[in-house]
Amino acid sequence: MKLQGVDPIWALEQRAKAVRKHVLTMISHAQVGHPGGSLSCVDLLVALYFAVLRIDPRQPSCLERDQLILSKGHAATALYATLAERGFFPLEWLATFGKINSALQVHPDRNKVPGVDASTGALGQGLSIGLGVSLAASLDQRDSRIFVLLGDGELQEGQIWEAAMACSHYKVDNLVAIVDLNQVQLTGPVSTVMGIQPLPSKFKSFGWNVLEIDGHQFPQILEATGAAKSCRGKPTVIIARTVKGKGCSFMENKSEWHGRAPTSDELCQALAELDRD
Repeated sequence: MKLQGVDPIWALEQRAKAVRKHVLTMISHAQVGHPGGSLSCVDLLVALYFAVLRIDPRQPSCLERDQLILSKGHAATALYATLAERGFFPLEWLATFGKINSALQVHPDRNKVPGVDASTGALGQGLSIGLGVSLAASLDQRDSRIFVLLGDGELQEGQIWEAAMACSHYKVDNLVAIVDLNQVQLTGPVSTVMGIQPLPSKFKSFGWNVLEIDGHQFPQILEATGAAKSCRGKPTVIIARTVKGKGCSFMENKSEWHGRAPTSDELCQALAELDRD
């Protein structure tokens, strides 16, 4: 399987803007969802699905594909919008988000949504899932890469560090964890709720290859994913510094927007800001 059409940087930026608009519109219309953490990881998802992952929307379950596990499952709207833009399902599906009997629920279900590689929602489990998928790919001698997108507040879960230890032990160099380091969680700053720093040193002590980037700069994202591919004998973690609520001035870096839906007026303001960028 070959990567189908890699977008240049300017096109990725436009894709990201479109995805952010979808995210805000979906959550506002449904009056449910998690805008802050969805907006912070948009650039990471767009870079992966439009320039990194070896995938084919016409064959979403192809065994030879690369996979993305959204461990921070509450950011499902960002994943749905990216998958729709990538052609896994019609854009019209996005209008059904959060409605009864819709495939697009608040957390992703791999049995209902084409392109979703793991059903997630309970935090802390995604890295363990990624380890299992990575080991299976290696045992089957498949040239697949597995990416796991983690929230920084999620790193407070003990299972993450059990999985991190196991990933290093089994030398799964086909696995890349990406930490969406927006530094804000539901109840306040991550550093106040339960500090996780020094994060680079912690992952290094667990035997990981550690890369640090600005998670909103596409050149840095692409360079880091390329460097991860060339690393042998150990898993790689990309620590991506991001902004909670990125792209919407009144949401940025504010914990109250972790799980609050914008009103129609707030939606109009947010969309106008994105159009001005």
